[in-house]
Amino acid sequence: MSVVVTDTGFAADDWLGDFVTPAQLPANDCDSVALDLGAEAETEQLAGKLGALALIRVTIPSFADGRGFTIARQLRLMGYVGRLRLAGPVIADQYAMARRSGFDEVEISDELAARQTENQWLRRADWRAHDYQSRLRGV
Repeated sequence: MSVVVTDTGFAADDWLGDFVTPAQLPANDCDSVALDLGAEAETEQLAGKLGALALIRVTIPSFADGRGFTIARQLRLMGYVGRLRLAGPVIADQYAMARRSGFDEVEISDELAARQTENQWLRRADWRAHDYQSRLRGV
């Protein structure tokens, strides 16, 4: 099982459909499809298909692997406006960066949720505040 973390705390995963890989994407009718991407994914292969995807989950192998943040930024710059989820061994301290990169939510294991409680994640939920770039700009 897993726990989904949002700005309001922990929740059960509400996605009821299956996840497909980029190779399994249907040629059309993707509106109820969730795409599973690894940290090594090339976002260019998704050009022209983003508008129809309901959910994209980017899975990272380690909390030290920053490629998922780059993928999120690229997807948002390519025009993806759907639900974007980061999955893997993400730590609470990375929540604000995940949100700033474009992720809507984070999926963690039950074991990680037991070690890093909801309260620890909620302390980072105000991700728009406390970023150094705003302080530097004086905003």
